[in-house]
Amino acid sequence: MPQLTINDVLNELDKIISDSVREKNYLAIFAWVYKRTTEQIKAEVDKGSFENGQRMQQFDIVFANLYLDAYHDYKDNKPISLSWKIAFDAAREKHTLIQHLMMGMNAHINLDLAVAACTIMDGKPIAGLENDFNKVNDVLAGLLDEMQLKMGKVSKLMFLLDWAGKRSDEAIINFSMEKARTQSWLSANELWKLNGAGRQSRIKELDRNVESISRFLLHPPSKLLRWIL
Repeated sequence: MPQLTINDVLNELDKIISDSVREKNYLAIFAWVYKRTTEQIKAEVDKGSFENGQRMQQFDIVFANLYLDAYHDYKDNKPISLSWKIAFDAAREKHTLIQHLMMGMNAHINLDLAVAACTIMDGKPIAGLENDFNKVNDVLAGLLDEMQLKMGKVSKLMFLLDWAGKRSDEAIINFSMEKARTQSWLSANELWKLNGAGRQSRIKELDRNVESISRFLLHPPSKLLRWIL
């Protein structure tokens, strides 16, 4: 059942986190990070940080429901996107915290974000969303230190990344997140120009491309990268 408010979304994410912890699978990792970022987006909406707070709130709800629907449909053995299926299938496998998190972020940003943006602006000029879309980059960047600190409590070697990278690791994460969101914005504009079967066909093609990135994340071809992980 679709969640209708940001508070509904946060409550549903709490349930997913609790269930995942109880079931001892890795889905809790992405769900917790998503919950924390959603809380911060809500706070920025309440502060009036966006040009159109009401639209941004609705955008956040549409965006969240793509993930929540995929999660529940997967649990019910219903068809879902390839991008989320590969992430959910890996939830009980012993990959690293970073791999599980990145697979969730890959599906969320490279697929769902583009779909949500074109959906919320369907029939309206999508350029009107761009400033608020980009404002989210600043909100996410402001959470990086907190994320690293808390992730370090469950992944004891995370401190090495922070210690060795000084501030460069944050710059790399910011750059990667910004690049991913930039690509998502380009995809959203492409989807927005399409409709009906044309849009659905392009979404499926995008889904296949995003799934291939997750396969790379799961099984990197580089021996050095596998050793580091």
